[in-house]
Amino acid sequence: MAKGAMNVVKGVALGMAAGAAVGIAGKKLLSGNKKSMKKKANRALREVSNMIDTASYMFK
Repeated sequence: MAKGAMNVVKGVALGMAAGAAVGIAGKKLLSGNKKSMKKKANRALREVSNMIDTASYMFK
């Protein structure tokens, strides 16, 4: 059961990361402020990483 739950969590996290990447890429095309985009992208990646760490900790 725990192995199946981890697969679900990994799938959800991967989907969220892919969605964030697409959103960031789309926003970058629409925006000309590169410094601001870098900060936002780094913040989003950090949050996704924290979410994955938290989820993996919950299932240990």
